[in-house]
Amino acid sequence: MISILDADFTALNEYIAAQNFSKLFILCDENTHEYCLPTLLGNLETNIPFELIEIEPGEELKNIDTAIQLWEILTEFKADRKALMMNLGGGMITDLGGFVASTYKRGISFVHIPTTLLAMCDASLGGKTGVDHGFLKNLIGTFALPEAVFLYPNFLKTLPHEQVRSGFAEMLKHGLVAHAKHWQDLAHLSLDKLELIYPNIETSMQIKQKLVDEDFKETGSRKLLNFGHTVGHAVESLFLHEGTTIPHGEAVALGMIVETKLSEIKGLLNKKECMEIIEIIRSFYPYISIEAWNNATLLSLIQNDKKNSHSALLFTLISTIGKGHWDVACQEEEIFEALDFYRAMS
Repeated sequence: MISILDADFTALNEYIAAQNFSKLFILCDENTHEYCLPTLLGNLETNIPFELIEIEPGEELKNIDTAIQLWEILTEFKADRKALMMNLGGGMITDLGGFVASTYKRGISFVHIPTTLLAMCDASLGGKTGVDHGFLKNLIGTFALPEAVFLYPNFLKTLPHEQVRSGFAEMLKHGLVAHAKHWQDLAHLSLDKLELIYPNIETSMQIKQKLVDEDFKETGSRKLLNFGHTVGHAVESLFLHEGTTIPHGEAVALGMIVETKLSEIKGLLNKKECMEIIEIIRSFYPYISIEAWNNATLLSLIQNDKKNSHSALLFTLISTIGKGHWDVACQEEEIFEALDFYRAMS
């Protein structure tokens, strides 16, 4: 269930009132505690007791150690199976909170209240939960759907431009793999004008939700959503290993450039459309240098990607705007050519 919240958070209050929860647990990080929690608490109308759980922000905290701490907190507060976890935050919070809730006592109810564009259009939807392990993105996780996702677009006003830009990459991806008009609507927007982005958020959510509904366990068409993520996750993991992080959406944008070029190399996409797509992506995102790592290092991360099967390197690629293809086997030399193409853009 996806609900757009009004100024009084009516849908959220009605949802809680209709249930019989024993206690509420609100998970947030330091940023959402400061900028978003006051709005939530100011509109929350319930007599059910609640506990606030605050953690530090950052992808580097999305790991099993943090999950263990959260399980211990739930245990300390005697959370039972009728408790509700409310995940207020970006993708890190929804991934981590969903994972903790879906595994505590074999699963308690949870809802997402996404506060970033990335979480609204991507991370809060689809039932993928998880934590990173050994610098590998989302290596440990579950498929577990939230009871509901409550969207309050005005939370985007609390974000720095970099975070809006990060989430926008997932919206572009939805258009490229499944909805040509959505891509066209987004291709020349100004990210400085949130009012232009708002009308497109629900469309992005609907595109993702449709693919999830068709293929919850990601055995077929849901794999379209992996476009840009095979290379993107590899780059994210390498930065994380070096003790730094880059916004997820910027890594995905890098990955979409490489994988768009790979689509042309594989003969799926014509060169003219390939370059048009790449130029539009570049108009939104800064170049991220990957000169610190050679192709073999990047390949070693790509080989560990969850989407591979029977030693084949499988990618989601595109044949035109709005038409994606999953499980496309690629050879090492093809991947290296696409990576070298990206490096030459610096």
